[in-house]
Amino acid sequence: MTVICRISVCLSQVVVMATDRSIVEDWLSEFKALSETQLSGYGGVLDQKNTLVPALYSIIQDPDSELLEPVCHQLFELYRSSEDCLRRFTLQFLPELLWVYLRRDGHSSGCIEALLLGIYNLEIMDKDGNSKLLSFLIPSLSKPSIYHEPSSLGSMALTEGALCQHDLIRVIYSGLHLQRETFTAQNRFEVLCFLMLCYNSLVVYMPRSSHRAVCRMSSRLCVSGFPRQQLKAWTAPCMRVLLEPQFMVQMLAAVYHAIYNGEWDAGREALDDILYRAQLELYSEPLLLGNAMKSSLPGSAPDGSQGRKVLQVEVTPSIRRISRCTITAASIRRLRWKREGEVNASHTLAPLIAYTLVKSTIIPTIAITDVAILLTNLIW
Repeated sequence: MTVICRISVCLSQVVVMATDRSIVEDWLSEFKALSETQLSGYGGVLDQKNTLVPALYSIIQDPDSELLEPVCHQLFELYRSSEDCLRRFTLQFLPELLWVYLRRDGHSSGCIEALLLGIYNLEIMDKDGNSKLLSFLIPSLSKPSIYHEPSSLGSMALTEGALCQHDLIRVIYSGLHLQRETFTAQNRFEVLCFLMLCYNSLVVYMPRSSHRAVCRMSSRLCVSGFPRQQLKAWTAPCMRVLLEPQFMVQMLAAVYHAIYNGEWDAGREALDDILYRAQLELYSEPLLLGNAMKSSLPGSAPDGSQGRKVLQVEVTPSIRRISRCTITAASIRRLRWKREGEVNASHTLAPLIAYTLVKSTIIPTIAITDVAILLTNLIW
């Protein structure tokens, strides 16, 4: 009976692989027939192919497949197009590509290595062929935003001239990367960290299958070859994969988004596995970020474990909190003016109040004749 079950499982797998193979072959031939004008609207066509993405995952997960090389070549052709939707279509497979590449330590995956290097070399250069600088701006408090008004901060020490000097501060967090023609032990994780950075910058556009893949990649990379792997549903023998702390930080950023976007269980499991590996390696940055993420998570999945979720972010302006809790020279000056105004007002209003009281007092009127009669009665 057990042999029959195994045979049926093998037959079903063969049927699925044959179906996926035919779907991918049709996609390859369809793309070759496209013209330059049809390529601009091809992203909408790919979104309608519901069976294509699972078929491509099955091909990528099989490094010995003969379709892997043409699939990687076509994914690179899509990525170097000028259409954002086509670039995002290729980028959604990045977690699975990284897992396949790292678990085999670069061996027998030359086409995947070429695809990863091609995406990297495209991303580090701008349209003019210059090195791209990735940066962000630290806003200045001297300029209004949806969170504050400069006048409400109440600091008179910041004069108009001083505020002009507090301009926007540009912080460069990635840039001036060198082009790479091949992977080495020295540049491997430099390239992979940058690729994960590009993935995280577009993670909001990734489908749930990609979120699931990044959680699966993170768990497997962190526990492969360690005793914790025996507790997993997949027990395929895998060697330990060398990981660097910066790459684990990028994995945590992707997992954190997946946790709140439909992958609560898989994301929590991936977070625990990353912390497990960070503790073994004594990596401070993943430990700090991972423990902060774990402490901020609620006890259970918000609104159930299915469906998309959003991060709860408070966008209420904090002007009142600043004005109530902050003691500045301006607040003391305003308080002194208020007290002086009350004293001056009391001195100014004192005569008016006295006049009002006197005017409102009832003074009895006595006639002269009544006084004369009273005196006459007293004499007699």
